[in-house]
Amino acid sequence: MTVNVLILSGYGLNCDMETAYAFAQAGAAPQRVHINLLVGGDVDLKAFQILVFGGGFSWGDDHGAGVVQAVKMRTHLGPQMISFIEKGNLVLGICNGFQTLVNLGLLPGMDGDYISRKVALIHNDCGNFRDDWIRLKFNPDSPCVFTRGMQGMEVPIRHGEGKFYADAETLRHLDDKGQIVARYALPTGAPANGQFPFNPNGAVSDIAGICDTTGRVFGLMPHPEAFNHFTNHPDWLRRREEIKRRGKNGELCSAEGLRLLKNGVDYFK
Repeated sequence: MTVNVLILSGYGLNCDMETAYAFAQAGAAPQRVHINLLVGGDVDLKAFQILVFGGGFSWGDDHGAGVVQAVKMRTHLGPQMISFIEKGNLVLGICNGFQTLVNLGLLPGMDGDYISRKVALIHNDCGNFRDDWIRLKFNPDSPCVFTRGMQGMEVPIRHGEGKFYADAETLRHLDDKGQIVARYALPTGAPANGQFPFNPNGAVSDIAGICDTTGRVFGLMPHPEAFNHFTNHPDWLRRREEIKRRGKNGELCSAEGLRLLKNGVDYFK
């Protein structure tokens, strides 16, 4: 089966080519589509199985990251996106895409409510843009399709408004339903407990990514598409030498971000 992936482009989104490349490596058939073509009906969302809100700075983050994109897409495509989800398809939001999904209300999508805004992604506590590599710890009890079989991964971040925030009641609901998918962690895999720079933005409860109650809508601040080959990792030369000395050269091809995308593709296969 061919898994068709629609990756949004245009108006300041700048990770579409990298995301398309990574999904192609994961075995999908990606198509970069300008938002206007989707809004205008030139491209039909029904022809795809995965919709990706990628990273970048949509509309220059005017009025807040992902705000203008969310308004435009809700106005023109709100019912179509909800129908897309209800038919069993997948939605992935990465960085700016996560911010857009939150502003749309597609996340957290508690109990099938894909309209109400319950959580926020706000300015980093450190006061500046963060471009770094961090470690994630995944929730094994989460229904998230994209993280099945994965305990965690190292992955790059690049954002200025990545602090996840929600009130105590919403946090309890998300935790009870297993919707907190990814948390920032120490290099050992232990919880970051808010410690900077391991939690790079001050996110409440170290939250880096959440899903809806079905596990088919997933948003995260880090960029899995940017870890599509082992040489993407800043420490790949040392890793390569360590692996060679252990006589396990085959492990050199591992790219943890690619595995996350492949889980989404394999869901339909």
